[in-house]
Amino acid sequence: MPAPVQPPVFSIGSIDAQRVEDALSLIGPKWTAWSVMTLAQENRPMRVRDVAARLPFISEPFVSKRLATMHADGLLTRPDDRRGAPYQLSALGTSLAPVHRALSDWSHAHLSLGQMAEAERVEDALHRLHLRHSTAVIQVLDAGGPMRFVHIAEETGLDNSYTRQRILRLQTDRLVTRTGPRHGDPYVLTDAGKALGAVYASVERWSSSIITERRTSPSPRPVASATRIYPEVPLSASADGARTAAALRRSAAAPNALFSHAPQPQPQVPAAVTIQSAPGRGR
Repeated sequence: MPAPVQPPVFSIGSIDAQRVEDALSLIGPKWTAWSVMTLAQENRPMRVRDVAARLPFISEPFVSKRLATMHADGLLTRPDDRRGAPYQLSALGTSLAPVHRALSDWSHAHLSLGQMAEAERVEDALHRLHLRHSTAVIQVLDAGGPMRFVHIAEETGLDNSYTRQRILRLQTDRLVTRTGPRHGDPYVLTDAGKALGAVYASVERWSSSIITERRTSPSPRPVASATRIYPEVPLSASADGARTAAALRRSAAAPNALFSHAPQPQPQVPAAVTIQSAPGRGR
């Protein structure tokens, strides 16, 4: 009798953290995954009002802005720039299916969230992962944990205050925990944090599609409502050198308030995407 096939093991240390975070910045904003999964399920061009009818508790103007951003980022296409022209998934948007599946599988296996829609589950997973420099913190803890706070800040090259914010958020999201109750006790990854290798590998593979898509497709014209503004990240005085050195060390070790609107009526939502969902709670 042949031995059972073991699932592949993906090393967190082998991934390119910057590349992963660049990809997550495109697919992580709230309602992006839900929009992609709705368009994939419908498998047809959809106007803003049609997408909005399938996204619970969101105003149509916000859906319009979200789809415009996704179009500017290359996840969606439309036949022309006429007002009201329908959207559909681009090849890049369609290729997100394995990423969403990896996120869902990881969530089912390592997070006790109860029953929820698959789109909501994927949104929740991305909410835990997409903030800038979270991947770098997880990567250094995977390589050198348990680690005290000061060593995490040193390895990532981030300002102490910013590092503290990231660690607190990762603790809240159940990806990092402290080894003891005392101030100064080191931090380690939780089981959920340790299991992120397959998710990161899937995101990194998808990121290669971004390069291919942008080489073969003309860039859409800029859309005012789709402008991305990233906050300045506070870094220590020698941050650039420290982060570069940290990245080189990791590479050498590797084998190779979005909403504020009146309550909306409960829309009809595709059951396979949104069954028993209440996405506004907690996230």
